[in-house]
Amino acid sequence: MSVSSDTITMFGADWCRDCRRTKAQLDGLGVAYTYVDLEADPAAADVARDISGRTQIPVVVYPDATHHVEPSNDDVAAKLRELSLI
Repeated sequence: MSVSSDTITMFGADWCRDCRRTKAQLDGLGVAYTYVDLEADPAAADVARDISGRTQIPVVVYPDATHHVEPSNDDVAAKLRELSLI
């Protein structure tokens, strides 16, 4: 699997509280993103780990190729503003 450079990609799982929070934030802001469910696609966990160097989720990859691991809502909002997505 590859990460698109023209959209946000979020790696997460339904059992993860931080993943649900970040997903709800993106949905609430109306920001388009691709969600990669690590339970449905376990091999994608390797991709997320390769990007972040860590095993924590969510991993949020932005169009400028930067990423956050377990970001706060403030971190996500700041990055979205920086990229003029909100």
